[in-house]
Formats: sequence, C-alpha cells, structure tokens
Amino acid sequence: MIEEREPVRIPGTAVKLNQKREKAVPITRVEKLDQPRSDTGMRELNRVLGGGLVPGSFILVGGDPGIGKSTLLLQATHQLAKRGMPVLYVSGEESAEQIRLRAERLGALDDRVMVASETDLTAIESLLEETRPKLVVIDSIQTMFHPEVTSAPGSVSQVRECTGQLMRWAKEKGIAIIIVGHVTKAGAIAGPRMLEHMVDSVLYFEGERHHTYRVLRAVKNRFGSTNEIGVFEMKETGLSEVGNPSEMFLSGRPVGVPGTAVTASMEGTRPVLVELQALVTPTSFATPKRMATGVDPHRVTMIMAVLEKRLGFFLQNQDAYLNVVGGVRLDEPAVDLSIAVSLASSFRDRATSPHDLFIGEVGLTGEVRAVSRIEQRVAEAFNMGFRRVIFPEKNRRGWTPPQGMELIGVSALGEALEVALGG
Repeated sequence: MIEEREPVRIPGTAVKLNQKREKAVPITRVEKLDQPRSDTGMRELNRVLGGGLVPGSFILVGGDPGIGKSTLLLQATHQLAKRGMPVLYVSGEESAEQIRLRAERLGALDDRVMVASETDLTAIESLLEETRPKLVVIDSIQTMFHPEVTSAPGSVSQVRECTGQLMRWAKEKGIAIIIVGHVTKAGAIAGPRMLEHMVDSVLYFEGERHHTYRVLRAVKNRFGSTNEIGVFEMKETGLSEVGNPSEMFLSGRPVGVPGTAVTASMEGTRPVLVELQALVTPTSFATPKRMATGVDPHRVTMIMAVLEKRLGFFLQNQDAYLNVVGGVRLDEPAVDLSIAVSLASSFRDRATSPHDLFIGEVGLTGEVRAVSRIEQRVAEAFNMGFRRVIFPEKNRRGWTPPQGMELIGVSALGEALEVALGG
C-alpha cells in the first residue's frame, strides 16, 4: 500500500525525497521481476555482466587513462544499436566531432547512437526526455556537475550528487546507465567510496598500456558472478575478443628455461592458464630487492620466507623478480605453488617440464593446502596439452581426471619441488 506525502528536500543537496511512501510487506508476497537481458554483441562483455545488459542497471567502469574504456563502450553501444536499442552517449571530455572520428575509425557508426558533449546534469535530463534511450553512457562521472551544488565538478559532493541522480533515473525510468570513473595512482576509482556501493556493477578495465591485451574484470555484480573476466586484444580497428585466454597467455612460452612455471587460476567461472616467470640472482647490496608484477608482492615475500625457513634455501643475498606473463593479475592463493616452483627453479638453475602444471596454496609451515574447482582447472590444462599436474593431495578425492592425465598429489612444498625439479 502506498501513501502520498509532501516532497522534502535533503539539506545541502538538490535531492527531493519521493512523494510516495511504501508499506512493508512479507517477502513471500513480493512479486518476482523477470529481467530480460540485452545481448551486447560481445561475448566477453556478456560474460562479465552475467549474461547481458539488464534494463535499469547502473554500471561503473574504471581503468587507467588511455587503457581503452571509451573504445570498449563505443563498440558496445554500436553493437546494441545494431540490435535495435536506442543509445545516448554523453561525453564531458570529448566533443561530438571527436567521438564521431573515433567511431569512424572503429567502424561503429549508427543512426541509433545519439551523441552529446555535455556536463550539466539538468541538460542531460532534457536530453533523456528528447531521445528516450534505453542505454545511457556517461563519460566520465568526474566531469559532470549539478548546478544546485556549489562545489566544482569532480569534488566529492558533486560526484555523490550526480551519481545519486543518475541512479534514480536508472531505477525509475528502467534505463541502463553506464558511467566511466577515473582511477587514482593506487588504481582505485577516484571519488567517494560510496560511489562503488551505489552502483549495481563495478567493472575494472586492466592491462599494461604497452601490451596489446586488456582484461575486463567484475569486482561487484548484483546480476552475476564477481571476479568474472573478459579478455580483449587492442588492435588498430579497436578491441577484439579473445575466445581462448589460456592459449593467448601461454603463446611464446620458453621451453627448457629455468624460472618458469604454469598454473591454472579461476577467474570467475573460467579457468585460465598463465605462466609465471621468476629471476633469482645474487646481489652485492645489503638489502636485496623483491619485485613482483601481477601478484601481491607481500605474498611472494612470504613464500620466499617459507623456502628459507622450511627448505633451507639461502635467499638473503638474492634479488628476486617475479612476473605474470601477459599483464593479467592473479589474486587467489591457488597460484602459491607455481610461485614457489618458479623461484626455486631460478635459484637452482633447473628447468621445469613444459608439460607440468602446478596448483596449490602454500602455508607458513610449508604444507600444500587444497583449492577449489580442481576439476575445471585440470580439464583446462588437459585441453591445452598438459599431461602432468602437481596439486594438493587432499584434492584427489571425489572426481575422475581426464584419461591420459597424470596427477601427482603432494602434502608439502618439499615434495612438490622434488617432483618438479628432481631434488
């Protein structure tokens, strides 16, 4: 039941509370909503969104400057427009002419994509009434301002007010809205932390600017799995999808070279094989260097301490460098064993077999602990031509491996190094 009430303005903002007041009802009496998803025309983007674009969803896309956020969204809007969805693309950083030039280069011109160069939120509201879009892209939220808020565009109050207004439009009008957010030097989205709490989905577009590969990662998604990734390759004509990320990340892998190891990391629902490379070399300085790219440096330091304390590796006078090939970032502890093997391989100057895969979490006592989703990881390794997997002994039970795949279960890090490096 709904009651009418007088509108009330929140002090210090342009926000007016809804005139309608809702009554609380039992959860069993709440009607279920059928939310049909729109195909974006990009399989990798559909995967990250949880199957497609949901009407009325509010999505935040962040990433480093020049990484390709605008390119990705312009290609997505073109694909959606081809499927009959009216789109409004609003840029506060580029003119309409600049957007047209980029769309022409990408082959993304379509009459159903309306573009505007605007930063005033009240003017954007008028554009919504005129064009009646089903999808709105705001590039970027830090350039938008509301005239009734006195602070400068990009300030905390402006970002909070503009985001709140856009969220209300998305929910009240059933329009999907995608906003682009700048990031800080630390890699987090700039502005108040509540920005990420207000939206339905937070997507990060990652990758090294000098690499051709980009990873779109969902860190929050009310309509699908979190930590799902989509992989793209940046080409002259824009972003193209990578259907088999494992093959891409392992391309050009050296054979018979010490310091390399391959692991299987779960990225959402998808297992991805990646190569880790380590270089351990003597140093003449009192404090050795510890550098890591693509994994947590503190995790690498911890594993090196385990190698020293539990297995007698003398690494106090060694510089250590570790890199995840391809620019992807690995966050799960299941990659610990491959980190340890690559470091030990470089230190002992012994190469691992090119057909070996290493999966497992390493504890401080040197034990190798069980990981989740072992079946999917091993199946992906088998499909990519690997024939031996060194993994936690406790992961053996309850499933059947592919025919022809040799599984070696280990309980301690020393056992794994014995198998991988022959002592």
